Amino acid sequence: MTAASLHITLAQINPIVGNIEYNLNKIRKIRDESPDLANLILFPELSICGYPPEDLVLKPFFLEQVKSAVEELVRESKNKYIALSCPWMQDGKIMSALHLIGEGRIAGTVYKRNLPNYGVFDEARIFKPGPLADPLTLNGHKLGFIICEDTWTPEAAARLKQSGAELLLSINASPYEITKHGQRLDVARARVKETGLPLIYVNQCGGQDEIVFDGASFTLNEHGDTILQAEEFVEDTHHTTWTRGNGHWLCSTGTSHPPHEKTEAAYQALMIALRDYVAKNGFPGVLIGMSGGVDSALSAAIAVDALGADNVHGVMMPSVYTSHESFKDAEDSCRLLGMHYDIISIVDPVSAFENTLVNHFTDDTPDITHQNIQARARGITLMALSNATGKMVLSTGNKSEVAVGYATLYGDMCGGFNVLKDVYKTQVYELCRWRNQNRPDHGFGPDGLVIPDNVLTKAPTAELKANQRDQDTLPPYDVLDSILEGLIEHDWDVKTIAAHGGHDPQTIQQVWRMLDLAEYKRRQAAPGPKITSRAFGRERRYPITNHFSRIIKS
Repeated sequence: MTAASLHITLAQINPIVGNIEYNLNKIRKIRDESPDLANLILFPELSICGYPPEDLVLKPFFLEQVKSAVEELVRESKNKYIALSCPWMQDGKIMSALHLIGEGRIAGTVYKRNLPNYGVFDEARIFKPGPLADPLTLNGHKLGFIICEDTWTPEAAARLKQSGAELLLSINASPYEITKHGQRLDVARARVKETGLPLIYVNQCGGQDEIVFDGASFTLNEHGDTILQAEEFVEDTHHTTWTRGNGHWLCSTGTSHPPHEKTEAAYQALMIALRDYVAKNGFPGVLIGMSGGVDSALSAAIAVDALGADNVHGVMMPSVYTSHESFKDAEDSCRLLGMHYDIISIVDPVSAFENTLVNHFTDDTPDITHQNIQARARGITLMALSNATGKMVLSTGNKSEVAVGYATLYGDMCGGFNVLKDVYKTQVYELCRWRNQNRPDHGFGPDGLVIPDNVLTKAPTAELKANQRDQDTLPPYDVLDSILEGLIEHDWDVKTIAAHGGHDPQTIQQVWRMLDLAEYKRRQAAPGPKITSRAFGRERRYPITNHFSRIIKS
């Protein structure tokens, strides 16, 4: 018998990878608290084990525990059906599956066909592709289920339409990037236009190592209009009622949430990524080396918004080169945020190292040797405090510095997480200005000014020698970031970057050389959240031993 209406719940959740019991209980809670009328609850991709599970999927006993959890849900199931995705062994193959579970049975299963193997994804090494799926029937209606990547090509949706599907239901674990929300909408609208079918899109939210998921689930009607928009970066559940009439589906929904604008969304992504990394890994808080500069000031603001001021500890570690201005700016940053602040001098530790090594240094010893002793003394200090308190050190290098190696290995690169790792220096200033004018949704920090004006207007400096400025070594940051974007995000050659940005070819070649030489440092750097189209780490993989930039002439 075909029902006149369908009640479908979109469950945008934040699972924990590998914590099957936690995820199982979260799924149960949403199932039990959903309206009695609910016919179907949609959960994001691989919700039972969290995404991405990576090589956990290759452990047979991991798959056994996933299967046991699914079997529990089957035994408990009644008239509320759930669409649940999980890794699943089928005919000796590990596949990414979606089970339709209800009334004590698995009513149908579809398998993911397109396995992404680019960017942060490497599913092709752990899963086998499934066949094109047919619709699954619920209450007399044919529903077309699609798993994440299968939404990005026409093939799966076309097959479902051909087989009589009335609705498209896409479950996802789609990571955040600055331009991703618009891309998803474009893809979803293309599927709607091709099939003439409404589409429900459910996405995961929360941070997982370098990846942050923004949620932002949505529903499109058969014309491609957005009729529901879930909140970004937080768990959000929406109940929808679909009524069939005159050959069309009409949907009634509750409140929608407009998406954040670009800078606000980036700030939210960084905040949630840090919050989940600290919480899911059980750290009691974070330690930050406060230099009086813009990077540590922004890192502290994000940390206070993510964790609360009581869980953020700032430490100023002055050397003989630290200016009064830096002392004041670091103290003002911590005061405005209401966080704990200490001053621990590195003058004596640096002198001890210099005295210990004096017989091994000469007048020809590069000045960078002495500069890096200071940075490493700070690293030792922070790591000792971390051992003493259990708090995680938050490193503060931005993407521009990480790109060209303007950071000290085992010094200011120390830390368990780097919230600015994928944030260019020019973006750092944009985020600071935004935060001084806005308080982020779901943030714990104060309203109003949180980053001192002087921090935003003074010239950046590492203060590792007298009268030092970043621009003594690097091109101006607007030039540097433009060149780096061409090299990293677009893989452009020197001529293309020069033509695109009007930059000097020799400067481009110099930056490219620095980028390649710093690869060995980045391999040893802390993880940090991806927000651009190409982040360092698991997404951008270049050889350490690499002479290519040396032999290509501009």
